[in-house]
Amino acid sequence: MLNNTLLPMGTRVSIRSRGYLPHWEVDNGCYFITYRLADSLPRAVVQTLRKEYAAAKRGLAGGHKLTLHQRSQLSEWFQRRLDDFLNEGRGACHLKVAGVAECVIEGWQYFDGARYDLLAWCVMPNHVHVIAQLFEGGDLDSVLHSWKSYTAKEANRIVKRSGTFWWREYYDHCIRDHDELGRSIRYVVENPAKAGLIDWPYVWCAG
Repeated sequence: MLNNTLLPMGTRVSIRSRGYLPHWEVDNGCYFITYRLADSLPRAVVQTLRKEYAAAKRGLAGGHKLTLHQRSQLSEWFQRRLDDFLNEGRGACHLKVAGVAECVIEGWQYFDGARYDLLAWCVMPNHVHVIAQLFEGGDLDSVLHSWKSYTAKEANRIVKRSGTFWWREYYDHCIRDHDELGRSIRYVVENPAKAGLIDWPYVWCAG
């Protein structure tokens, strides 16, 4: 059951960095999560994203330390910008294969209600979006590891390939309030249409 207040005033939010993306950690956190296939973005695009993120951060900060609200703004902006590139459909797009997409969805559903509550998800051709609220004591990094390790093995078997399936990095944004949650869910549900995918079956949100 979703908490009435997603991120109460005074909540301690830990923001760590692995690679160049920020990662938010808060107990009982509700997260917008994106992770992608290993071949979904060429190196040049990744470098462009890094430069744009750094420039946006400098511009928002204005020489000062970012506030929590500014960090949230920057995080949400980065998600949209990342998705612009991912929606161009680069790479082999193995997630278009029905068996692979279903495997990913089953991986999310396996611990739904036990370790987290799923609120919305979408499997795109070369990346995925998930909105989930972790239960108390839950660790986002551990959840992501379980999702990715299981599905990587199964997906490689299904498409008869070997090697790295998912890109090691992932993006997460801690949702602050119910208005932002509503925007985030709409974004996930509408993402296939935005990318030109008609009658896309791999999208869901809680009723």
